[in-house]
Amino acid sequence: MLSLHQKTKTGLVILVLLAALNLVHGQQQVEVLDRDQNINPDGSYAYRYRLSDGTEAQEQGQGGVVATGGYRYYSPEGELIEVSYTADENGFQPQGDHIPQPPPIPDAIIRALEYIRTHARPT
Repeated sequence: MLSLHQKTKTGLVILVLLAALNLVHGQQQVEVLDRDQNINPDGSYAYRYRLSDGTEAQEQGQGGVVATGGYRYYSPEGELIEVSYTADENGFQPQGDHIPQPPPIPDAIIRALEYIRTHARPT
């Protein structure tokens, strides 16, 4: 199982590889427009960067404990993909409009669960 720090590094590497893939295929030359990083003695950190192709990322956290951040980039179809996330003791928890969501729970199931809850026999 990957540590939080390894997951963070993996995500950053993936974004850099995506930018490099654009260069290899000759789609466009990508330049770093802005970047900043701070690593503190207590293990807290923050970084951010912005590329000329519209890719942006930022993250802050406490090394090996918790991280929050987000990134955005344009898909090959030109669609803006935006993800925000938290990574902590509960794992990596991304949020974004493009991430598939489970279908809603049918009303009949909700009613059945409520019936079971309200009619449970004491043990």
